[in-house]
Amino acid sequence: MSFAPVVALLACGFPMAQTTSPTDLSALCLEFAADEGSLFRLHELDLSTARRDRLKAFYQTWKTRVAKTKAESQDAKVDAFLLDNLLNKKIRQLDLDAIKQDQPKDLVPFLQTILDLEEARRKLDRPDPQKSAETLANLTKMVNELKPQLGEKLKASKTVANQAARQVRELQQYLRDWFRFYNGYDPLFTWWTKEPYQALDKSLGEYADAIKEKLAGVKPGDDQAIVGNPIGRDALMAELQFELIPYTPEELIQIAEREYAWCEKEAKRAAKDLGFKDDWRKALEHVKNLYVAPGDQPKIIQDMAIEAIKFVEDRDLVTVPPLAKETWRMGMMSPERQKVSPFFLGGEQILVSYPTDGMPHDLKLMSMRGNNPHFSRATVQHELIPGHHLQGFMLSRYRPYREIFGTPFWIEGWALYWEMLLWDQNFPRGAEDRVGMLFWRMHRCARIIFSLKFHLGEMTPEECIDFLVEKVGHERANAEGEVRRSFSGDYPPLYQLAYMIGGLQIRALETELVKSKKMTYKQFHDAILHQNQMPIEILRLVLQGKSPDLGYRSIWRFAG
Repeated sequence: MSFAPVVALLACGFPMAQTTSPTDLSALCLEFAADEGSLFRLHELDLSTARRDRLKAFYQTWKTRVAKTKAESQDAKVDAFLLDNLLNKKIRQLDLDAIKQDQPKDLVPFLQTILDLEEARRKLDRPDPQKSAETLANLTKMVNELKPQLGEKLKASKTVANQAARQVRELQQYLRDWFRFYNGYDPLFTWWTKEPYQALDKSLGEYADAIKEKLAGVKPGDDQAIVGNPIGRDALMAELQFELIPYTPEELIQIAEREYAWCEKEAKRAAKDLGFKDDWRKALEHVKNLYVAPGDQPKIIQDMAIEAIKFVEDRDLVTVPPLAKETWRMGMMSPERQKVSPFFLGGEQILVSYPTDGMPHDLKLMSMRGNNPHFSRATVQHELIPGHHLQGFMLSRYRPYREIFGTPFWIEGWALYWEMLLWDQNFPRGAEDRVGMLFWRMHRCARIIFSLKFHLGEMTPEECIDFLVEKVGHERANAEGEVRRSFSGDYPPLYQLAYMIGGLQIRALETELVKSKKMTYKQFHDAILHQNQMPIEILRLVLQGKSPDLGYRSIWRFAG
């Protein structure tokens, strides 16, 4: 197999941006993103059938357009595939959204009536104030009649109940937007609707709380409860297909268990070096208690960031532009945000998670122990350089139009791959550092297992928390935050497994290209960053000088 196209491109050690050809699709991708953004801003109501219908027609039109586009260059063929694959994914997601929205329909029979009010406002159809007041009054009566039926005539699973409560809250916001648009500006509207609107708003809020309490088992005001929405095996398989991962959920769990076994073996070795025989949990407790005093964490993080940059530059592993080294920043994470993100977040700005003076004593200790220097040393480089900050810096400068093809397997896989590579490059200074790095690697394995088993219906959120505490050694509050983050709905279902799986994909590419001496580390890493985002299997084709057809299906068994 020849890698001549890439090697030639990298002859100077740094890829050159390709010139634009008549068949280049970058402008087409930018046009699609702009058009989609315009429609998103017009059709903001996620629960709207009209929104889904309009977007589906839009995506179908674009699929036809892509199919008719003559792609000749490698970049153009890659972009055509990526855009077509993205359109397929978006169309399927609309279909899934329709099914999901329909599940709690018996609990939210008033959905369309409220939607009609807000959609008419957005069309600038002036309402009849008296008829609007009658509609509001009828809706209030309906909601009040539904409430006592919860748990009796009206029943649902926790997942569906949670969906219903969310829909009611979303409809409540639609109604507020509708009322505020006219209130005070249309005197007759306010005269007729103010009181019935306030009554309905109150009833909707009480109804959402009642659904959660009676059907989902969540008390009013409890924002810490974790319910989630398991999507099932068929949906997982579809998501994996779009990400070009040719493995079943069960096979991915086996891969994670294999990787975990390696981590556990190495953790026992580190424990022996620390004098704890093979009891890696005791070694972990030892490392956790090496936390720094309040106020000292920012300086520690700064030193670690500088150290990681020097490490990769001294070994000529990747190009680090001077401006990238200059422009990273630091912020401190709020106590509220730490409930969802108990560890670092990063990019151009690294957000440091450490306790504040107002936090309860036990939570202070959990946060300090969970963010000790040896844990942190494995994550600072993940978030900054050579991880997410360097990644983001390059994304905005090389083929930036490809950011619409964003995938966590590329984003998180890159940062996780560096954790693996730095381990191989002897980045840990001693056994404590090895324990810290292995903690995170175990964590990534556990993410695959608990997130997939949750979506397969095999684990509850509570069991996921226990799993993280037992198998990884998480502080319980940190485990709760991790599970809450995973299933809150802010992340797609494959996101948590994408760290380790994406890292293993890039690791397999490293074996094919670097360890076989076809490319240097610097050439390899620069080439990845200069291609921008895409499924790793497509990146592999690019680095081989190949291009996918529109109907390309995943075949790469990167992990055996």
